[in-house]
Amino acid sequence: MAKKPVTPAAAAKKSPGHKKPLTGRQKAAIFLVTLGSEISAEIFKHLREDEIEQLTFEIARLENIESADRDQVLIEFQELMMAQDFISTGGIDYARELLEKSLGPQKAVDIINRLTSSLQVRPFDFIRRTDPAHLLNFIQQEHPQTIALILAYLEPQKASVILGSLPHEIQSDVAKRIAIMDRTSPEVLREVERVLEKKLSTLSSEDYTAAGGVESIVDILNLVDRSTEKTIIESLEEDDPELAEEIKKRMFVFEDIVLLDDRAIQKVLREVDTQELAKALKAVDSEVQDKIFRNMSKRAATLLKEDMDYMGPIRLKDVEESQQKIVSIIRKLEEQGEIVVARAGEDELVV
Repeated sequence: MAKKPVTPAAAAKKSPGHKKPLTGRQKAAIFLVTLGSEISAEIFKHLREDEIEQLTFEIARLENIESADRDQVLIEFQELMMAQDFISTGGIDYARELLEKSLGPQKAVDIINRLTSSLQVRPFDFIRRTDPAHLLNFIQQEHPQTIALILAYLEPQKASVILGSLPHEIQSDVAKRIAIMDRTSPEVLREVERVLEKKLSTLSSEDYTAAGGVESIVDILNLVDRSTEKTIIESLEEDDPELAEEIKKRMFVFEDIVLLDDRAIQKVLREVDTQELAKALKAVDSEVQDKIFRNMSKRAATLLKEDMDYMGPIRLKDVEESQQKIVSIIRKLEEQGEIVVARAGEDELVV
């Protein structure tokens, strides 16, 4: 028996039931087209090249965007942004509660699952949004290791405020524990969160989480006031000289010399050997070199440039050693009160 021909109307009725769901890239392409070229161009500036290529390909493949697809994409985007805003306000559990009230339990679970599949919620997510003064009262009676663990996961700016406000007798201990901290297992993190917050933060990965280390404590110490920094470094020098020296080396890198005022640079130059300076300037950008040359006489700058040219290629290790010698001189002059090294977060005081 011959098959009845499928009419356009019948095909139209049949197609929605067989339509494949949109992929993530298709949704992104529809969203960008809906936003328009100007806004989409701004978004492209924040994407990797391969992501731009993939999205451009998907946009090129689009023909007519059905209004139902466009509405679906916009609604989904609005829901995800609303959920993300709830998470940033009060964490995963808070977001789930609000979404359940507004969209229902199943919809809330779907949205949270979609977000957490790509969003890693860091440990102590709730604590990181707490005011530093309140957080200080909350944790200062804890064990130094617990305090170190929490500060390692905070933004350096907030961690520096708390570290500077801790009792002096535990400041250096906490700083040391942050510096030597490597990786902490999810079980330990969960236990600390349970005790401190009585509420677990969702960990999206069971992998060991890296935090702390010398770079972490350097970021924090760079933001505390000079007095706190000096107290901590001096205590560390007595307790662990090698660690203290490693931290001091990273507190002020040679390239930071551009942050010094002209008077300070001229004082530093009077203390520095010309050959060491020539080597130190071999591997830096023109901004650093120009800052040095501007603070020398024309004759001295010419001779220094000639020394650098005649020196030829030298090992990077030798360059770094010379740079570190000059950094040590800068720190010595700062400790003697001869020069001032500006630090973020400090008020400038002229007396």
